[in-house]
Amino acid sequence: MAAGDLAAAGPGSIDRNDEVAGIGSGCRRRTLADEFEKVIIAAEGCALTLMPELGGKIASLRVGEVELLQQPLRPFARRSAAMSFAQSDASGWDECLPTVAACTVRTAMGAVALPDHGDLWCESWRVLGREPDAVTMSARCRSLPLVLTRSLLLTTTARGWQLRALYSLENLGPEPVPWSWSAHPLFACEAGDRIRLPQSVRQLAVESSRGERLGAAGSWIDWPGGVTQDGQGLDGQGLDGQGLDGQNPAGALDRVPDPDCGWAEKLFTGRLAAGDGWCELVRARVGLRLRVRFDPAATPYLGLWLCYGGWPEDGPMRQRAIALEPTTAPVDALATTGEWSRILQPGATAYWPMEVEVERLAAEPPEMDA
Repeated sequence: MAAGDLAAAGPGSIDRNDEVAGIGSGCRRRTLADEFEKVIIAAEGCALTLMPELGGKIASLRVGEVELLQQPLRPFARRSAAMSFAQSDASGWDECLPTVAACTVRTAMGAVALPDHGDLWCESWRVLGREPDAVTMSARCRSLPLVLTRSLLLTTTARGWQLRALYSLENLGPEPVPWSWSAHPLFACEAGDRIRLPQSVRQLAVESSRGERLGAAGSWIDWPGGVTQDGQGLDGQGLDGQGLDGQNPAGALDRVPDPDCGWAEKLFTGRLAAGDGWCELVRARVGLRLRVRFDPAATPYLGLWLCYGGWPEDGPMRQRAIALEPTTAPVDALATTGEWSRILQPGATAYWPMEVEVERLAAEPPEMDA
C-alpha cells in the first residue's frame, strides 16, 4: 500500500489483497504465571508482541534478534489513572487519546480532567479478533465516552516488512466530545542513527526542551540545522557545554548523538501537505530503515520525541528513544485549542490509517520526498 493509498483503505478493516505468502508461525495468546497476557503476530522473521492488559501496548517489534522498540524502564505492572507515564515502564508503543499532556477541558458535560498521556495506556484492551498475522483490539476511554479500535496487519515485502494500522474512534455519548490522538511508538536508537523528514519541513515548534536547550515552549527551531528563532546555533554542545565528539556536527537534530547526553526534546511540524505524510529513522549499524507513513488529510501533524537519556528525571533508568508520532494536533494538551481542534458528534465515528515499514538497507538510501 503506497502512501497515497492510505486514505483509501476501508473503514475498520485492512485490505489483504496484497498479502505475501510465507507468513510466519502466527498469532498466539499465552498467559504465564509470572507475566501479563501476550498476543503475538508474526511474518517471516518479524514479530510483534502486544499486551492487552497494559493499554494494548505493542511491547516488542523484533526483526530476528534486533529489538526496534524501547524496552521497559521499570518492570511491567498494572497501571492506574492516577499514575504519570514516568511511573510506568515507559516503553514500547502506546496510543495517546484523548490528550498527551494532562489537562482539564470544558465539554457539554462540564469540566473534565484528563490524565497524563491520556486514558488508553492505563486501560485493559479487548481482543476482538486475531489471525496469524493480524489482530484487532479496542478500549474505552475513562474520561470521555470514546472507544478506540485498532486493527493491525503484519506482512512481508520485497525488502522487509510492513505493519499496517487502521484506527476507528466512536463517540458513544449523547453530547459532542473534544479529542486528539497521537501515536506513541518509542523506537530504540543509538549514536549515528538518522532521522529523515519531508523536504518541506524546515522548522519545528518546540513543545518542551529539557533545560530549554532548544528554547522555550512555543518557539521555533530550524530543521535539521538546530538554529533557534533568535539565530543562535546549537554548535554541537551538550547540556554541560561539552561537545559530542563530532557525532552531532553543528548541532544537527537529524543525527542521533551520544544517547546518554541528557537531551529530551518534544517538537512538532506544522500542518503537512498531501504527499508529506512520512518520516523515517535510519538504523545504519543494524542495517534497517523504519519508515512511518500516514495520511495528512486525517492526521496533519508529526510529533518528534527525541530522548537521549534526558527523561524521566528520576527513576531507575532513562529513555534512549525516538518517537515518530503522527497526530491530529501540533500540541500535547487537548485544552490548547486552535485550528487543529476536533469535536466528535454523538454516534459519529472517525477513521485514520498509519503504516510502519521496516526495510533492510543494502547501502545508505538516497534522499526521498514521498
